[in-house]
Amino acid sequence: MYNKRFLLLAITLIVASGWASPSASSDTTTSGKKTVSPTTLSTHDEENHFYNELFLDASVGGNNGVRLNPKALSFVQDYMKENWDELQSIRSWGRPYFTLIEKILTEYDLPRELKYLAVIESNLKSSAVSRVGAKGPWQLMPQTARDLGLKVNRSVDERKNYAKSTRAVSLYLRDLYNELGDWLLVIAAYNCGTANVYHAIHRSGSRNFWDLQYYLPAESRLHVKKFIATQYTFEGQGSVTTLTRQEATEQLSGSAMFIFHRNLTAEELDHSQTINITGKYCSSAVARYTLLDSATFARYNPDFDKIMTSTNDSYDLKLPADKMDLFMANKYDILRESVEMLARTDSGPDADTMAGRLAAK
Repeated sequence: MYNKRFLLLAITLIVASGWASPSASSDTTTSGKKTVSPTTLSTHDEENHFYNELFLDASVGGNNGVRLNPKALSFVQDYMKENWDELQSIRSWGRPYFTLIEKILTEYDLPRELKYLAVIESNLKSSAVSRVGAKGPWQLMPQTARDLGLKVNRSVDERKNYAKSTRAVSLYLRDLYNELGDWLLVIAAYNCGTANVYHAIHRSGSRNFWDLQYYLPAESRLHVKKFIATQYTFEGQGSVTTLTRQEATEQLSGSAMFIFHRNLTAEELDHSQTINITGKYCSSAVARYTLLDSATFARYNPDFDKIMTSTNDSYDLKLPADKMDLFMANKYDILRESVEMLARTDSGPDADTMAGRLAAK
C-alpha cells in the first residue's frame, strides 16, 4: 500500500510539473521531464515545487536514479521548509567557496557533494566557532586540526582558511571512508567519532544507518539527516553520499562504490584522465597495453576485475594521461585479448563461441 500510494503521487507530479534543480554551478537542469528554471519561480513556488518533487525521489528517483530513503522523507520536507531562505542565501554568497571546495574534493577523488558538510557544520562561514571550541567552515577542534597538519596557535589558525582546512578535511574524510565504506556512516563519524559509530553497529547488529541510527547520539543522527536534506535542497536530488552502502550498490553504476578506494597523490590525480567503459575487460590486458605494472593499475582502478566480470560491467577507468592515449589507441585489441583470457578461464561449453563472436566485433 505504501509503495502504491507513492507511485500514484509520483505519476500525478510527473504529469503536473517538471524538475527544477538549482545547484552551485547551474541554474537549470534538463532531463526527460520538463526543464524549469528557478528564475521563473517565486521563492514560495520554488520551495513548494521542491517539496512536492521529494515524493518522486522517494519512489522513482532523481535524474541520476538515486532514491531518497522513505525514512528520511518527512525530515527532509520539514528541514527544507524551515531552512529554505537561509540555504538560498548561502547558495548566493557562497558560490566562490563552493567552487574552491569542489575543486579540492575532486583532487582527492572525493564526491563533490561533501561540500554540503561545511554548510551543516558552519553555514559555510570561516568565522564560525562552536561552544566547545571547534572553528572554521569545517568546525575542527584544535588538536584534530593539528593532527591533520594545520597550524593552530595564538597567531595563526588555519582552520579558518578555506583551502587549507578543506585539504586537511579531505584527507580525513578519505580515511574515514576507507575505514567505514559507507558515506552516511562517515558523516555520522565526522560528528561523533568512529568509536560511537562502531558502538552503534555492535548494538544494532547492522551497518545500515537507518537500522543503527537510534544507537547513535541524537546530535549525530540529526547531523546525517541534515546533510541529506541540505544536499536535496541545493541539488534537487541525492547522490552516493546520501545512500547507504547497500543502496549505493543497488542504485548506482558499477565503479561508483569503489572509486573512492583509489590511493593516488594530488599530482597523479592532476595528470590523469577518466573515461567510462563497458565490456569484459581484464586488468592484466589493460595494464599490458598501457605499460603499467599491476600494482600501479590497481591503485588507479581498485576492484577492476571484480566489477568488470559482474553483471554491472561498467567502470570509470582512470589512467595517467599518456597511458590513456595508449588505451584508446589499442582499445579493441585490449577487449579482444580480455575476452580470450576470460574464455580460457570459463568452463562453460559456449566459451570459445562467445570469445570469437565478441572478438570479431
